[in-house]
Amino acid sequence: MLHTSANRSRLSRSVRLTVAVVALSLLLPIAAIQAPAQDQARGSSGAPRGWYLAGSKPADYSTGVDPNSTYQGHRSAYLRAKPSATEGFGTLMQNFSAAQYTGKRVRFSAWVKSEGVTNWAGLWMRVDKGSEMVAFDNMQNRPIKGTTDWRHFQVVLDVPADATGVFFGILLERSGTVWLSDVKFEIVGTDVPITGTLPSTPAPLGPANLSFEN
Repeated sequence: MLHTSANRSRLSRSVRLTVAVVALSLLLPIAAIQAPAQDQARGSSGAPRGWYLAGSKPADYSTGVDPNSTYQGHRSAYLRAKPSATEGFGTLMQNFSAAQYTGKRVRFSAWVKSEGVTNWAGLWMRVDKGSEMVAFDNMQNRPIKGTTDWRHFQVVLDVPADATGVFFGILLERSGTVWLSDVKFEIVGTDVPITGTLPSTPAPLGPANLSFEN
């Protein structure tokens, strides 16, 4: 069946989102491990202290504190795509031990504004157990797009008792600028619904229906 132009466009956007999700899942633990501790302490690539620039194409993005853009008196940090950002994504992020948060529900929230985001951006958070990702949300189903004024967003996840690390930040794919302000990370009650999970269905023990009989 031939795809119409609209169908091809939707398919292309879906593929880009899927690639970004996979890249975020696979590359960020490596980026976090490779970010020197001293860089995280003082900020690297212009990043504010405690944050660092990562992603699949971090060199195609710039970041820093913007003294000319505040939200209700709170300073903001920006993440901006350079003209060279024709593929991949960048993220302004940080990570830390899960020790204080195990067995708890946590919320990462911030006020965000955007300018010229033609692809997508979003807050994201993930929880790891060793090298295994056990909870994740990157706002893929509610992306930030276009040019917007300050809006409040949040990501809420459960931290399992055996979790080892928490990662969070803001991601931007290929174009535009996003600003992040009034950032909060806090423990919340179970009355606050989670925004993302990982599939809990176990993998099959072996192959099935190789002859296509049903």
